[in-house]
Amino acid sequence: MAAVEMPERDAEGYLIDPGNWNEEIAKALARDENINLSDDHWGAIHFMREFYEEHQVAADARFVIWHLAERMGKDAQKDKDAKREAQKKLLTLFPYGYVKQACKIAGMKRPRAWSTG
Repeated sequence: MAAVEMPERDAEGYLIDPGNWNEEIAKALARDENINLSDDHWGAIHFMREFYEEHQVAADARFVIWHLAERMGKDAQKDKDAKREAQKKLLTLFPYGYVKQACKIAGMKRPRAWSTG
C-alpha cells in the first residue's frame, strides 16, 4: 500500500484546510485511529462532508445522529428511542468520540468550542 501524502495538519492531527480532504486521506486518518471504515462510517463521513460543503462548518453531532437514524429507517428528531439507538451507533463507529475521530477522519478542522471527548 503506497503512503498517502498528507496535507498540513494541526498539532492534534486535524486538517488545516478541509478542502484538502479526499477518501485516501480519510483512510489514512482512520488507520491512525485504528478504525476500519465500513459503509456506515462512509455514510456518516460523506454526510459530514456534504454538510460542510453546504454550510462551511462541521456538522454538529446531532445532525449526524439524525442522519444515522434515517439510515436505520427511523426518525431521531421525533423518537427518543431512535435517537438513543443512533447515538449508540455513532459511538460504536467512533468510540473515542465524534470530534476526536469522526471530525478528524472527515477532514474537518477541530471545532473550537467542542471538547475532544
